[in-house]
Amino acid sequence: MSKPLEISRALARRRCMRTLLLWCLLFVLCAPLAIAALVLYPLVWIVLLPFRVLGVAVDGVFGLLRAILWLPARALGIHPRRALV
Repeated sequence: MSKPLEISRALARRRCMRTLLLWCLLFVLCAPLAIAALVLYPLVWIVLLPFRVLGVAVDGVFGLLRAILWLPARALGIHPRRALV
């Protein structure tokens, strides 16, 4: 074989090995993060669930207050614009 061909094959082999090692390093670093995300996501969702329920309750109270405040106007035939619906 010619000398330049051997050098290019050696460089290609070295590049493949470096790529393989980088992929292995990426797997070693990211696999635990992915597993932690899979485990922690349901726990975070459960912790934040009461805040969602509270948000629904507060939205209901504001809706009731808005309906009470607009009742006289609606009785007179004035329809309010819905800006935040």
